[in-house]
Amino acid sequence: MTTDTEHRGGGHRATDEVDGRAWAVLLPSDRYDAERLVHHETLELTGLDDPAPPRFGDPVAVLTDEPLRLVALGRVGAPTGRRREDPDDPQSETEAAALVVTYTRRAFDEPVPADALTLDGPVTALDVAAWRSLADRLGPPRDRRSWLVSLDLPIEAETPAEAVRIFWSYVQELGPRELPAFVSPSGDELAMQAFVLGVEANQDPEEDDD
Repeated sequence: MTTDTEHRGGGHRATDEVDGRAWAVLLPSDRYDAERLVHHETLELTGLDDPAPPRFGDPVAVLTDEPLRLVALGRVGAPTGRRREDPDDPQSETEAAALVVTYTRRAFDEPVPADALTLDGPVTALDVAAWRSLADRLGPPRDRRSWLVSLDLPIEAETPAEAVRIFWSYVQELGPRELPAFVSPSGDELAMQAFVLGVEANQDPEEDDD
């Protein structure tokens, strides 16, 4: 998996933009949970119509609205290109090219306020100094460590193989919105915590009754 590389060692990767362009991308409200709950390498946005689109390699700040917060950093990736809705019909409408952002730093668990920023729409041009000011608010990334993550489900089945199939069906159907995942630092299983919807969740009904 890709590691966070945009802000290592207290500095930034060198930028080589000719005109010093960077971008603020507003994450659609219905995409925030999807990006927060499941690890994605890239963010792909469609339906954008910009006469001067971002260029490959431009730095990007990904934000969420109400309130405006910085949730990730990235770089513009290779565009998907325009394609027709029906490739066999040359008269069918052409879909707009998607903007692809490759994540370099994620802050979905601890978003940073960015209320001083003014956005013009889903994609807003920034100068690199403004982008760096946003990135600096994240501070240096934490050291990476090993974690043990588990998901235990009681399954009734006739055979072990059937139990595994049913298990994966539950995982696909319910996913991180409903299933509790248990995580602990490697070597410290007593520190195990349950997470639902990406946040710590108490799974002890006796404690709930107190």
